[in-house]
Amino acid sequence: QVQLVESGGGLVQTGGSLRLSCAASGRTFSTYAMGWFRQAPGKEREFVTVISGISGSTAYADVVKGRFTISRDNAKNTVYLQMNSLKPEDTAVYYCAAGKYILTMSKIGGVDYWGQGTQVTVSS
Repeated sequence: QVQLVESGGGLVQTGGSLRLSCAASGRTFSTYAMGWFRQAPGKEREFVTVISGISGSTAYADVVKGRFTISRDNAKNTVYLQMNSLKPEDTAVYYCAAGKYILTMSKIGGVDYWGQGTQVTVSS
């Protein structure tokens, strides 16, 4: 069982930056691919980014490439999402996710564990 707790959300102006953190419980953190999804009001939850457990391979949704960076610290059981050049359309609840396989983590069905979510609001 893995428990995920996000932090770092908030209100920021267009063009600003935020850094989200996700702390994971359990001794097998490094064996999980970790990712972030987001869900805006009235929309489906969508994939944002994922990072593999050991090699640190990453993948990003096209809409955030070049602006968002995912990283992880396996010693601290924590994954981060650095968000720069934020836009109003980035406004959403951001969810931390954990899954066994990076190749399937871009789909909701590939996620084994979810965090409770943290709100990110970008004002225009």
